[in-house]
Amino acid sequence: MILFKKAADINNWLLKSKAAGKKTGFIPTMGALHQGHTSLIHASKQAGSISVCSIFVNPAQFNDANDFDNYPSTIEKDIDALEKAGCDVLFLPSVSEMYPAGMENAKNYDLGYLETVLEGKYRPGHFQGVCLVVHRLLNIIPANDLYLGQKDYQQCMVIKKLVELEKINTTIYICPTLRETSGLAMSSRNMRLTAEARKHALTIFETLSYLKNNIKPGDLTALKQTAIDSLTNAGFKVDYVEIADAGNLDIINHWNGNKKLVAVAAAFLGDVRLIDNMLL
Repeated sequence: MILFKKAADINNWLLKSKAAGKKTGFIPTMGALHQGHTSLIHASKQAGSISVCSIFVNPAQFNDANDFDNYPSTIEKDIDALEKAGCDVLFLPSVSEMYPAGMENAKNYDLGYLETVLEGKYRPGHFQGVCLVVHRLLNIIPANDLYLGQKDYQQCMVIKKLVELEKINTTIYICPTLRETSGLAMSSRNMRLTAEARKHALTIFETLSYLKNNIKPGDLTALKQTAIDSLTNAGFKVDYVEIADAGNLDIINHWNGNKKLVAVAAAFLGDVRLIDNMLL
């Protein structure tokens, strides 16, 4: 695996590869890697692409300074995991390399409704930061294909919107959420959970499964409230449990029985904020 720390260096190397007829598959991450991340590497490898991974904890997408400070860093383990997964190239930039002009006068992206609900509502500015870093990364890394995990469902939709807005010539592949045997969605934030908290964290998966197993056409208000109560009673501080249109994230309170839906949840367990989703 080749490691680059400078944007110009990795860009030059990949442009030469592109000129030689090779495809690039790109997996952007913030490190603290788990099997969900390495599954994206495998998907890229199966497509016959040069697999490029970035590790960059992006300060622009944290609206909580403590969350940024506490974000897990396991770079040596990450490099080892990437090598074992067959990753070809790792981009490991500094903040000054990613934002040479700083972040004060950053571009604003017109995300519309997507930025006003769910994660957009509870983490104001978060998706602007996501767009800022992904746009910058895709300018540095001329990726044919971009691999994302479904666990960050709304973020996947935001990045699709970014690619559309900026007319970026990249195909997005959204890969299924990987789960532990218990059902808990794999997440870098799980590293901050105690063994006891990990058992409680499973309640999010159980709550989403309850929604999937009990949803019926008609009014969904009571069903959603039961799900919220389930998490609250298990010791979570709930930001939201919602059922939304799987295509555009419109909140659905009354279901016609035909529209494709996704259940989404975000809640704090102690000081760790966990998110998950499930297609219904």
